[in-house]
Amino acid sequence: MSKLVENAEKFVFDLFKNDLDQTFLYHNYTHTERVLRSLREILENSEVNKEDSEILELAVLFHDTGYTKLREGHEEESVKIASKFLKDNDASDDLIASVSECIMATKFKDTPKTKLGKIIRDADASHFGKKYFNEASEFLRKEMEIQGVCKFSPSEWLEENIKVLTEKHEFYTDYALKNWQRQKEENLAKLIKKKKKNKEKANKEKIKAKYKAQYKNESPERGIQTFYRVALRNHIKLSDIADTKANILLSVNAIIISLVLSNLMSKLDSPSNSYLIVPTLIFTVSSVVSMILSIIATRPNITSGEFTKEDVKNKKVNLTFFGNFHKMELSEYQWAISELLKDKDYVYSSLTKDLYFLGKVLDRKYRILRLTYTIFMAGMVISVIAFAVSFKAQHPKKDIKDVITKNEYKLNPKTSTKSSDSFYITA
Repeated sequence: MSKLVENAEKFVFDLFKNDLDQTFLYHNYTHTERVLRSLREILENSEVNKEDSEILELAVLFHDTGYTKLREGHEEESVKIASKFLKDNDASDDLIASVSECIMATKFKDTPKTKLGKIIRDADASHFGKKYFNEASEFLRKEMEIQGVCKFSPSEWLEENIKVLTEKHEFYTDYALKNWQRQKEENLAKLIKKKKKNKEKANKEKIKAKYKAQYKNESPERGIQTFYRVALRNHIKLSDIADTKANILLSVNAIIISLVLSNLMSKLDSPSNSYLIVPTLIFTVSSVVSMILSIIATRPNITSGEFTKEDVKNKKVNLTFFGNFHKMELSEYQWAISELLKDKDYVYSSLTKDLYFLGKVLDRKYRILRLTYTIFMAGMVISVIAFAVSFKAQHPKKDIKDVITKNEYKLNPKTSTKSSDSFYITA
């Protein structure tokens, strides 16, 4: 590597680092390095003299520096930047002209005429014949999208890449044709395969959407199934809620009865507490009745669990409810289900029966629960009122002074007197 090329490499690196916009995801120093490696790969396997090699390396290093100024016409700007650098480094006019000519040869739309122009064009487009083609291609697409040059969808970009590889690009040097053309064809084959796969997938989705829309429009089956699914799920949820409410009442009343038995019942033996008998009885009876009704609301009904073949043939048995078949043998139940599935109307009839009887069970549960909550609420209110009335009847209103004197005496029998003033002094 000549000293001039080495200085140029450092200059271009600093230029890209300081002046190139970050939106250049493809046309950056990484791309320049890749092109330089590809160029040296060609030079090592071709008959190119030292002077021409230096020209090509300098042209490669500067061919995208114009992007630091503008995008359209960057080649001309690259020539200006390269010419200034070479003049500052005492390069000859012939060298500057040759480097400039090679830089202009990188215009993709033009066909290179000279040997050096063909070499630099192959080096600049070497990614078409490399394994990193897809990566570089995606960076280029994103760069143009970010900068607002043009926006391609993935499928459009796939089409564009196929078009470029088949119609717009070709390798010119013998080395590129021998070593990169095969990889280019493999890249093209992958693109075509991907296009075909995407097309098949799009066709499948289109057909699927078509039949789905047709099925949805022409057949009410989906709507019917959704109706039964939602209705049955809502009934089961309501049944769970009813059972939960009944369990809450059972737990609360069990706690109440436990407290009554442990605290109040032991005090009823005393004649002085006889006024508590009626309120306690009301309190206990209301809790016991609430518990009984809660148990009745959640108590399952026992069914026969059997059916006959005539019941199945006459569509009289509902096979969706376990209570109608839990005593039957497995083989008999399997036969009945197979008969059920043969007839769509029988299936819907069974689901309808299941839905209807679930509703009847819910009606019974919620009616009993409503009665239970009413009794529980009324029992609590009446019990509290009864306790208050009994307590009032047991302790009629007395003179305040007698009560104070009595209390003072109990507190301090030695120093107390019947005088209320004495109570205040003692207190």
